[in-house]
Amino acid sequence: MAASSWRGAVLLRTVSGLWQPGPDAAREWMIRLPSLLGYQRRCVSCVAGPAFSGPRLASASRPNGQNSALDCFLGLSQPDNSLPFRVPAVSVHRDEQDLLLVHRPDMPENPRVLRVVLLGAPNAGKSTLSNQLLGRKVFPVSRKVHTTRSQALGVITEKETQVILLDTPGLISPAKQKRHHLELSLLEDPWKSMESADLVVVLVDVSDKWTRNQLSPQLLRCLTQFSHVPSILVMNKVDCLKQKSVLLELTAALTEGVVNGKKLKTRQALRSQPGTHCPSPAAQGPDLQPARDPQRMGWPHFQEIFMLSALSQEDVKTLKQYLLAQAQPGPWEFHSEVLTSQTPEEICANMIREKLLEYLPKEVPYNIQQKTEVWDEGPSGELVIEQKLLVPKESHMKILIGPKGYLIAQIAQEVGRDLMNIFLCEVQLRLSVKLLK
Repeated sequence: MAASSWRGAVLLRTVSGLWQPGPDAAREWMIRLPSLLGYQRRCVSCVAGPAFSGPRLASASRPNGQNSALDCFLGLSQPDNSLPFRVPAVSVHRDEQDLLLVHRPDMPENPRVLRVVLLGAPNAGKSTLSNQLLGRKVFPVSRKVHTTRSQALGVITEKETQVILLDTPGLISPAKQKRHHLELSLLEDPWKSMESADLVVVLVDVSDKWTRNQLSPQLLRCLTQFSHVPSILVMNKVDCLKQKSVLLELTAALTEGVVNGKKLKTRQALRSQPGTHCPSPAAQGPDLQPARDPQRMGWPHFQEIFMLSALSQEDVKTLKQYLLAQAQPGPWEFHSEVLTSQTPEEICANMIREKLLEYLPKEVPYNIQQKTEVWDEGPSGELVIEQKLLVPKESHMKILIGPKGYLIAQIAQEVGRDLMNIFLCEVQLRLSVKLLK
């Protein structure tokens, strides 16, 4: 019998039930079958459920993930809460991602849910924190402002709890939006997100000496208008501070010396270490009335304070556990395989834009238009993407290409690595530059 025929016979017997292995034996065959079938580089998997029979690319490092096609065949697709937390990948197919977003949530008997809005000034680290909380980089991150152009949604699902993260653009004033001709979404999305929020995470970059001592007027107006929504303060980038004692002064200024209705204990704040959260002050002494000064610089209604570096997985773990604990009984909004509401094309465009912002000077990256020409599966199962970058000036074109094409090649290589981690498949990204006429 030819090798291919023998492999087909093994698969047929296993799937049709001519062989009736127990659960342990079945899982052993599940692991061995990809090599028997000759799938050395990738496999095809699907999401369990009647609405999902189409294939999606998966990496060799995850040949048979939870609810894979083979799991369905062998009857092993039931969720196992004893397994460690697994971060789902994003489908490379837009129609599959769209179907997954509207698919009936596979929630347990006692589901819990929490909608969290991240607010802060531009470049405070909201997207970095969101990515760390999600466990996979799906939002663009850059040192330049306005990397996030509109509201983006991420989903954390662990056991019976689902936390929905709304990563919003940095809060700006209407005058700034008009002066710099910025998208209206940069102005409106943070406010729209608050309408459905269960908790607000206010992020402050403590490494920025110019903005760290007070909350922006736009942020304070937003918190005041939605004062019924609980809020917590996250002091980010504490690893950049040479003198940690500054955190005490900042905490007092940003909270007006009041946390959870109680006066902040300065000694307690001095002992707090970055990477952990400062518990609410003990219920000692009378409740303090919030200040009515319209020119206030802080917010006296924060329930908790966290000091961390969004780049540190250990630091963010404490915040993540807090968010999971704040979830209230209620139905899930998404299937457990949903990681983000973004389409795969949007994720790709945002990742490319991130690198453009990172490597190009001044206004150059903001004037580049992106156009996806090819989005297809290659001959070896890899995802092939071709995107054209349209620039308004020839001088900008030379900057983007770089000497001997080095810069554009480096951008393609770095974005390709990011996309492989998001889609869990091999990615070939080709970028071309053209003068906009």
